[in-house]
Amino acid sequence: MAKVLLLNGSPRANGCTAAALAEMIRVFEAEGVETELIQVGNKDIRGCIACGSCGKTGKCVFNDLVNEVASKFEAADGLVIGSPVYYSSPNGTILAFLDRLFYSTSFSKHMKVGAAVVSCRRGGNTASFDVLNKYFTISSMPVASSTYWNQVHGFAAEDVAKDKEGLQTMRNLARNMAFMIKAIADAKEKYGYPELEHDSFTSFPDGK
Repeated sequence: MAKVLLLNGSPRANGCTAAALAEMIRVFEAEGVETELIQVGNKDIRGCIACGSCGKTGKCVFNDLVNEVASKFEAADGLVIGSPVYYSSPNGTILAFLDRLFYSTSFSKHMKVGAAVVSCRRGGNTASFDVLNKYFTISSMPVASSTYWNQVHGFAAEDVAKDKEGLQTMRNLARNMAFMIKAIADAKEKYGYPELEHDSFTSFPDGK
């Protein structure tokens, strides 16, 4: 069975972001996709210190939720990252978490489907959406889209329940993501994954 991992980057386990993710989970279950929701935003997560230890050991030097989630991410077929908007950017905790999760893990993320979800009271949503999507696009992960940018509006979960278009966007997003995961699995059996090149790494050390 296909599985999607969902990360809640909000410090509020039952807030606006959770309401958006819950709407997706209902659709995933109806589509026969297993889900696991992990609360990240209220954890004590420090940022990457560029120590390079993960390159030697295969895991982050800080043995916290990042290393716990790494194996679940490796086993998952898709990843949903949800975050509230703080100063037109995702919550700092989820960003620190994602920096370390993506950098410290050496397993291939190729063709795992990614989706970003943001919640805001009024503004900053598309800027935050853009930041989260970059984790997918640097990792060769196809990005799932919907019928609007993946966002809900509200100051509290009760407000999100009134955002009919936002919740509709979440449902369409989950359906599209479930379809992509299934389609990619079928295509892998028929054609295999596309070849990835890794030989070129240009840093211009000589200023050329």
